[in-house]
Amino acid sequence: MMIIEYIRYRVPDTQQFEDAYRRAVVPLGAAPECLDFELSRSTDEPECYILRIEWTSARDHTEGFRNSERFREFFAEIKPYVANIEEMRHYEQVIAKTETTLYEWAGGAEAFERLTEVFYGHVLKDDLLAPIFAHMNARHPGFVAMWLSEVFGGPDRYTRERGGYPHMLAQHVGKHIREEQRRRWVSLLMDAADEVGLPGDPEFRAAFASYIEWGTRLAVQNSAPGATPPTEAPVPRWGWGVAPPYQP
Repeated sequence: MMIIEYIRYRVPDTQQFEDAYRRAVVPLGAAPECLDFELSRSTDEPECYILRIEWTSARDHTEGFRNSERFREFFAEIKPYVANIEEMRHYEQVIAKTETTLYEWAGGAEAFERLTEVFYGHVLKDDLLAPIFAHMNARHPGFVAMWLSEVFGGPDRYTRERGGYPHMLAQHVGKHIREEQRRRWVSLLMDAADEVGLPGDPEFRAAFASYIEWGTRLAVQNSAPGATPPTEAPVPRWGWGVAPPYQP
């Protein structure tokens, strides 16, 4: 369950503080446990700041991020200002403005199941990709649909039923996926999205394509010989980014 952390600062040397945080948010933003963040400054009391961080869960923050190299890089920058913290707490949302998720906009689980069923039908006929999936479990398309559903804001079934990120990672380690195979995978998936009628509006397709690019490039890296990707991480949660759905 997503959790929000608020950290309130009161600092006299505002410029140095902001410079330190501009450096600190680089490893923070790269952490898979961090969904979003913002640092705001009071217009009434300029020495007062609030850092707002959205975490995938409180546990992912305290046991995941805080035990990572990214946390050590983050903390090295903000350590001089720890004494200036007036509050540091986790909060959960009680009332919030609702926004349609990518999962809902796509049509829910059924839409992703149609997508993966059609997509893997094409994969098994493709000269470049068929050898990789020659011994594919008959339920594999459904498992990928489950993963995509969770990534795009749907139920966390892949985490609960399949083991989440560690299980997905295990499907790629040692597979030595080549760039041309990745590109063909992306191309066939985008064709399948058209074929099954996934929403064609630019806002949805841009968000959908951004995850597919990110995820497949990460899969290539993780499958490379000698790769040592992190073995524990949450399933990523993908949102609309800068272009929310247009609803007249």
